Amino acid sequence: MTVTTNAPPDKRRSHGDVAAPPIRRRSLGDLKVAMIFLAPATLGFVVFYIWPTLRGAYLSFTEYSLLSAPNFNGLANYERMIQDSFFWNALVVTVEYVVLNIGIQTILAVGIAMLMYRLTQSITVRAVILLPYLIANVVVALVWYWMLDFQVGIVNQGLTYLGIDPVAFFGESQWAIPTIAGINVWRHMGYTALLVFAGLQMIPKYVYEAAEVDGASEWKSFWRITLPLLRPVLVMVLVVTMIGSFQIFDTVAVTTQGGPINATRVIYYYIYERAFTRFDFGYASAMAMVLFAILAVVSLVQLRLLRAKESDLA
Repeated sequence: MTVTTNAPPDKRRSHGDVAAPPIRRRSLGDLKVAMIFLAPATLGFVVFYIWPTLRGAYLSFTEYSLLSAPNFNGLANYERMIQDSFFWNALVVTVEYVVLNIGIQTILAVGIAMLMYRLTQSITVRAVILLPYLIANVVVALVWYWMLDFQVGIVNQGLTYLGIDPVAFFGESQWAIPTIAGINVWRHMGYTALLVFAGLQMIPKYVYEAAEVDGASEWKSFWRITLPLLRPVLVMVLVVTMIGSFQIFDTVAVTTQGGPINATRVIYYYIYERAFTRFDFGYASAMAMVLFAILAVVSLVQLRLLRAKESDLA
């Protein structure tokens, strides 16, 4: 006896056939799961980054002191900023620190990374190099503040033993910013060196072997091969270091509090003084917005000039 069905031939399915998986339903389910995992991070980003930025942008156009409601005053804060000599001094001091910090830190980090790459790739050595970065900024600043103290610091005690006059590292204008830059270079250069070291491991060894066959020296290989192929990593290091350098605060707050005679009053510390010492939140917000714009422009210029998206490795 023949069994017939009204279903079209392409809709009939035997007992051995396996139903096709609901692709669209599965993708929607994966999206829901991903959104659940992303929700805490997204909420934190909105609450602690997006909302404060928008709030600060609004307050920059107001006169606000926490004691009364914000009073809209247009561009008055920005006009005041143009005439504020302390703001321009803070900006110059910050740029001086940024140049010293980035220049010294990058050179030392590349040197340390090259030594690790050529001599040893031990995990223990990497851990020791990274150790200063794992110490809190405030702790590092306090330890160096005591070590560099003019009277009882171990560094000046050593200089006196060698017959050299003690140096007021934090008390003299010409030494204050270089000293603060040196402290932060000591703390961060290990982390930067590991980033550069990771970039070195991505360079194929056959490139160096070909250069050695052609008779290239170590120095020429470094300039003609290593640095060009490290450019994407170095661009990332320079941008991150530049942004972090402009945000220097805790070392200054612990050691000099902006002195002597405003020699270390960086822009972040000046914003803090205006906001939380003088309760001039409107003007402090305006300076923060200008700093945000400076960081954005400088980062974009760095990425464009250094061709961050391109690689010389073909």
